[in-house]
Amino acid sequence: MMKDLPLSKVYQLLEPGPVVLLTTSRKGRANIMTMSWHMMVEFEPPLVACVVSSANHSFAALHATGECVIAIPAVELASKVAEVGNCSGRDLDKFAAFGLTPMPAEKVAPPLVAECFANLECKVADARLVNKYNLFILEVLKAWTNPAQKNPKTIHHHGYGRFVVDGKTIKLKSKMR
Repeated sequence: MMKDLPLSKVYQLLEPGPVVLLTTSRKGRANIMTMSWHMMVEFEPPLVACVVSSANHSFAALHATGECVIAIPAVELASKVAEVGNCSGRDLDKFAAFGLTPMPAEKVAPPLVAECFANLECKVADARLVNKYNLFILEVLKAWTNPAQKNPKTIHHHGYGRFVVDGKTIKLKSKMR
């Protein structure tokens, strides 16, 4: 038997990927925010669509500079990731407050996050849907991984402070020819 689900809970079923950290930099000040509304839209060059609310402090920096870093944390950073997401960078240096280490990027001004197992340097490739939906299309210019972090497990947001961790990896044989 099926039961009605409130429309406000639909997003909990369709979260597109791991929770990530998005860094921006404007006027020499770096900021970091937690983000889970993103998805791949192209393989090469890698394009990522992401929603950054215009209410977020990072929105103005991303919109003005057209640059960011998507840093992908492993489960060990889950509590810090949640804390970063529960405050604003308007009045707080979140890197210092949460013990995260900014590292210089190669192609963009915003910093990498040293504690993350992967960092993606990005530029805004398409901003046509920003005014209507806060949707940025980002092109990944440079990708970094930390080989010291073996088999990292990502976290996925299920709403209201609930997260799940990547589980067992399976490989299926394709029957496609």
